[in-house]
Amino acid sequence: MSDVLMTPAALAQALRSEKIVLIDTRDPATYAAGHLPGAVNLHEIFTFLATSTPEGLAELRETFAEAFGKAGLSGEETAVLYEQSMNTGFGQSCRGYFLLSFLGYPKVKVLHGGFAAWSAAGFEVSQAVPAPSPAKFPVDLAAGKLIIDADAMLKAVQEPAIAKLDVRDVDEWIGESSSPYGKDFCPRKGRIPGAKWIEWYRMMKPTADGPRFKSKDEILAECATVGITPETPVYLYCFKGARASNTFLALKEAGVKDVKMYFGSWNEWSRDPALPIETGLPA
Repeated sequence: MSDVLMTPAALAQALRSEKIVLIDTRDPATYAAGHLPGAVNLHEIFTFLATSTPEGLAELRETFAEAFGKAGLSGEETAVLYEQSMNTGFGQSCRGYFLLSFLGYPKVKVLHGGFAAWSAAGFEVSQAVPAPSPAKFPVDLAAGKLIIDADAMLKAVQEPAIAKLDVRDVDEWIGESSSPYGKDFCPRKGRIPGAKWIEWYRMMKPTADGPRFKSKDEILAECATVGITPETPVYLYCFKGARASNTFLALKEAGVKDVKMYFGSWNEWSRDPALPIETGLPA
């Protein structure tokens, strides 16, 4: 079984004996309607729009070190993140996993199948809102190398050996829409020149229990369709780093060794008219 992905049964077992902080990444109204007992709601994991400037990365680090500290993460607890299901929240639980990895947190898991899997398995659901004891969150600055900035992505455009992997939905990839927030949310539509495309949904497959990540070999087979092997350096992007976080987790679990995230993604790239773009169908 995966190092990061936890089944509902495994989580229920671990909750009996381990120090765990449950983090619900869904919107507050959905959280209020019912959540895992003791889970802290932290929707900002999904909504925060980051930039990759030094100031932007400092703000990202400070914002989430504070938020995760308030949720009770001191370094001793395992953080377990979840969303509604693996394909309905744009990868928001995986975005939480990526943010904690970026901050260097040592113990991070994702509930595979999300809240839907937990409730379908018959485990307890609660509407009680916990009052976590705040902790001093341990930031490991050395871990921040998982994120690249716009300059590094621009340099990579000239380096064919680095796969620039776009995982957005098809209308964004061909330049019909600028974002999931609306077609014209960003000033420009298109993609980073030379990017390869695997729509993020392809890392998962339907099962009788809802969407789940594909196996290691299935994920590597998807990668092979665009020439990515476990040895290929991969720079991921989407619109704001959520769907790409879902793919980041998939690639890491499948053994792709060098995966980094352009976390500013299309929301940042499209707003700088000096940065090149491609539109339409790839040649």
